[in-house]
Amino acid sequence: MRIGIFTGSTNDGTIDQIVAEAKAAEADGFASFWAPQIFGHDALTALAVVGREVPRIELGTSVVPTYPRHPMMMAQQALTVNAAASGRLCLGIGLSHKMVVESLWGMSFDKPVRHLREYLSVMMPLLEGQPVSFQGEAYQVMGGVSVPGSSRPSVVVAALGEQMLRVSAALADGTLTWCTGPATLRDHTVPTLRRAAEAAGRPDQRVIAALPVCVTDDVPAALARAAQTFQMYGQLPSYRAMLDLEGARGPEDIAIVGGEAEVADRIRALAGVGVTDFAAVEFGGNPDELARTRAVVKSLL
Repeated sequence: MRIGIFTGSTNDGTIDQIVAEAKAAEADGFASFWAPQIFGHDALTALAVVGREVPRIELGTSVVPTYPRHPMMMAQQALTVNAAASGRLCLGIGLSHKMVVESLWGMSFDKPVRHLREYLSVMMPLLEGQPVSFQGEAYQVMGGVSVPGSSRPSVVVAALGEQMLRVSAALADGTLTWCTGPATLRDHTVPTLRRAAEAAGRPDQRVIAALPVCVTDDVPAALARAAQTFQMYGQLPSYRAMLDLEGARGPEDIAIVGGEAEVADRIRALAGVGVTDFAAVEFGGNPDELARTRAVVKSLL
């Protein structure tokens, strides 16, 4: 199982801070460095800068929403970033959420599974350097893109429900989950993805699991902080469904919290349920907890 780290700076920090975090992650030997797309820096643009400054680590987006970006434009931007990063981009994309798409962006969230299927049907050939002639319900696209010096990035989808996992397995390279606990990964995510991938003749799927991590001597305080920090995810329907499958009250119940040995054991156990990549979201409450958390995650490399 490959081990990666999330940056906390795309939303709250500067470009220099993002680059510094990526350099530190690469120096520590992590396999991947993940940039969320929220309401701060554009993740793909930030990773293009990182790709020119930090030469070896895989760079991933987690995740770029599809609705605001036409699939041809997403392909063009991803290929450009992959050229800047010398082929190290993992393009993580997702639908976002109905309340964001409709209330913030004023767009329709109608038929999200159809949207994803059509989106990937347009974007994936373009990433392969092939022209597209596609006539769907949501997209009618004819044309191609050409980005000299680039190559097709890996593409993973923030797919949680069964239908989304099936589309991802058929058309993309895997899934990237958040707020999805180990029992749900074992019983729902991994078997659904594998069955669909085998049916589509695409067996080599990545399962990238992102979870909050904190090494601490004060577990109750850390869990309370997780409940507050990640509260909104427990209220979004797609994540709420995964928490319900896990039997979790909220994100605090799937956070990996405890002493060094417990945290290390819980992360290692994810490999046994079929996770190919683990991405740690560190949330220590003080410099000591942050340092201890990083040391434990690093020890698993």
